Amino acid sequence: MSVLPEVIAANDSYAKSFGSKGSLALPPARHFAILTCMDARLDPAKYAGLSEGDAHVIRNAGARATDDAIRSLVISYKLLGTREWFVIHHSNCGMEFFTNDVMSGLLASSLETAALGADGFTDVGSGPGSPEGKYINWHTITDNAQSVTEDVSRIRNHPLVPRNIPIYGYIYEVETGRLVEVPEATRAGKAS
Repeated sequence: MSVLPEVIAANDSYAKSFGSKGSLALPPARHFAILTCMDARLDPAKYAGLSEGDAHVIRNAGARATDDAIRSLVISYKLLGTREWFVIHHSNCGMEFFTNDVMSGLLASSLETAALGADGFTDVGSGPGSPEGKYINWHTITDNAQSVTEDVSRIRNHPLVPRNIPIYGYIYEVETGRLVEVPEATRAGKAS
């Protein structure tokens, strides 16, 4: 059964109490951006104390510093004035449970949803699949703290990112709700 009716009803309720939010300024009021994972257990508004209009939140699978994430961060700074950036990965991330080869193999077998078991993801579909998955870098994670540091470093060293923007690295603990700093990442993202 589709969630469409629930989403439309929730939007109707939200719109009825929308008030003056339609006049919020385009630039984020608190002048910062967060790159975080799309995982449904993460609510950046809650874990970072945000209200509408406060900050830019960029989400993708694994909170990885992909070209598109960096594109969004550069727009956030260059056009909308953010002055600080956070890269926030999280514990128990699905991106830790497979590799590029595993994902490519799953997609080659079928396009149906795979199952996650004790031994990782397995395909339960009947096919057909597609070999196109082998041409995508899925940006998987083998070591969470190392990945945060790599992502902060990639952003810091990008030629379109100004040196005066501090970039902080954290891991959100899905078990406790706490943000845990990755000191090496924050050092790599230090402004100069």
